[in-house]
Amino acid sequence: MIYSGAPLKTPHLAETAPPPGEALVRTHRWQGFSCESRAIHATAPYFPPVLLIGGAFQRKESWGRCEEVFLESMDVFTVDPPGWGAADPLPETYGVDFLADAVCHILDECGAGQVNILAGSYGSAIAYEIARRHPDRVGRAVLVGTMTAVPDHAQAAMRRALEHLAAGDMQTYAHASVDLLMTPDHLAEIPNGTRIRALLLRRILNLSATEAHQMYTNTLRLLTHQALDTSRPPRTPILTVTGEYDSFTTPELCRRMAAACADSWYAEIRSADHMLILERTVETADLITRFLAGKPLGGLPYCRTVERVSPAITPPTDPIRIL
Repeated sequence: MIYSGAPLKTPHLAETAPPPGEALVRTHRWQGFSCESRAIHATAPYFPPVLLIGGAFQRKESWGRCEEVFLESMDVFTVDPPGWGAADPLPETYGVDFLADAVCHILDECGAGQVNILAGSYGSAIAYEIARRHPDRVGRAVLVGTMTAVPDHAQAAMRRALEHLAAGDMQTYAHASVDLLMTPDHLAEIPNGTRIRALLLRRILNLSATEAHQMYTNTLRLLTHQALDTSRPPRTPILTVTGEYDSFTTPELCRRMAAACADSWYAEIRSADHMLILERTVETADLITRFLAGKPLGGLPYCRTVERVSPAITPPTDPIRIL
């Protein structure tokens, strides 16, 4: 459906809610673990609610400017599933299927019906599994900085970083982690790249003992459950997005994720790497909003490539490339 510009009559995420712009935080339990949700309502939502699932260093409160952009047209729902933020730590033996079910349980307790999903990095695996296991819960999904499996080079780098974390060498761990997420060779070409790198380093160096434990177990979970189940792909319309300089979830890996889905698009954003939501927030939010509205994605100046990868019905089209 193409967005016409008229407000949609869509229910809020919960029957009892604070005024628009104020956050409602709720605590939940799933299979013995605590988790949290946070809902903020738009003044006049045009779209169904969007569920934001963050990456390894994100909490439900840390979406910043990206959240503000979405609130102009939709209710925003963020979560700390088990292993994230204010939730209980989660042993690495639990996989993304457990996390996907936990998030759907949170949605149920908040009275949310179908939602759109934006997920970044680690969170994209959870979103993929929600769309695969619970297709009726998802209208459309955007997976940013995503992959079907952790490649060998990243596995080795992650294991080395874990050794530094286990030894309590936070300086080395912080630099090793940020080097994996941000490409040093292209830092000068990325808007605010130096500032964002400094922010990430400071964030990691100031991890609490609980957060450091969460990081350790969450990374082990990625290494233990290295590949997603692509044997029964989700049929939800999915857009995968990466930055042109992403050396962690590379453009090739991100496009491979799109190819593993039944109804998918792939987009590559200029002058960005794995942290593109922070680096090019306005552009990334614009791309996501267009996709959620069903608008054409061609001709966007901030995209290096946009491609229809796995059409559900129509035959594939040639990639739209802006040189």
